[in-house]
Amino acid sequence: MQKDFSYPLKIEDINQGEQTYKIRANKVQLEVLREILQIPAVNSFEADIKLIFQKKKGILDIKGEVRANLRLMSVISLEEFDKEYKSDFSLIYDTNASYEQIREMDEDIEDDVPDIVIDGKIDLGDIAIEQLALVMEDHPRKEGEEFTSIIEDDSEVRENPFAILSKLKK
Repeated sequence: MQKDFSYPLKIEDINQGEQTYKIRANKVQLEVLREILQIPAVNSFEADIKLIFQKKKGILDIKGEVRANLRLMSVISLEEFDKEYKSDFSLIYDTNASYEQIREMDEDIEDDVPDIVIDGKIDLGDIAIEQLALVMEDHPRKEGEEFTSIIEDDSEVRENPFAILSKLKK
């Protein structure tokens, strides 16, 4: 993700127990988010994130809520409109695991597989952006807009192109 909206935390600096973080994007960061999300505008963006770290087990539990007001473009009318988003999320990181260990675990269990920590850091900005992106529609449209297909009038009966071949002498 872009470094202009980055809130990195080193795992070694996170204390045992619970910590709370509040992220609110300023004007410059709203423009960075607009570029990341590739939409007309981000009017507001904030996240409340709670970390619960169990150092002995190496488990980092992240829970939070992301709120945003976005300007989107309707795929039907191509008109811009604003939409509010509010999404709760929950993630689990295994701070001691490697890719290989997680891959083995993924094959052995049916439950959610924990994420891994890369280079001993997590980025709360990246997490918040990802959680918003997961709830955004791929094809946004204004409230009440419906896609209606246009059916052309086929009142003219076209001759089958192979009908000519059947008229040829055998």
